[in-house]
This record gives sequence, structure tokens and C-alpha cells, in this order.
Amino acid sequence: MRFWSFWFNSFVLSSQYNPPRFVELLMLLLAIAMLGIASILPDRPYLILGLSLVVGASISILVREAIAPSPQTRITQLTASLLLIISLYGFADLMYSI
Repeated sequence: MRFWSFWFNSFVLSSQYNPPRFVELLMLLLAIAMLGIASILPDRPYLILGLSLVVGASISILVREAIAPSPQTRITQLTASLLLIISLYGFADLMYSI
């Protein structure tokens, strides 16, 4: 029981301390879940939802880093740009296959 209360308290504290980063984390976790489901089930809505969540989270990260840089700005921007490029490539591939 102590283990779960620690995680729950960390969860609440992180959502209060930095809400934009918390929302980006939730978006990326949902994107991972949707893309995982899309790899198991061949339905396109899961793939489209997962890719759109990745695009939204990566753009949010890039805007947040431009407004208020963090200590590891360069690596965060590089990772967000890479996620954005990969997800846009996924959208292009999806449009080509239709």
C-alpha cells in the first residue's frame, strides 16, 4: 500500500508543480498506448489518434522550450523535433496508402 501512495503523491505533486509537462507526459503515454493497440489491431483510427497525439505533444514541447528553456533545452528540442518528423512521416505514409 505504501508503494502506491508514493506513486500517487508523486503523480499529484508533478501535476501541480509543472502542469504543461504533465499534460505532455499524459499525451505521450496515451500515444504509446494507441500506437501499441494499432500495432496489434489493424484499425486506422488508433494509428491516426496516436500520431496526432505525438504531433500535439511534440509541438507543445517545442513551444514550451522556446518560451521557458530548461537546463537540457538542446536535447529536449532535438527529441521533440525527431518525434514530430517521425509522426509527420507516419501521416504521409498513411495518406499514401489510402
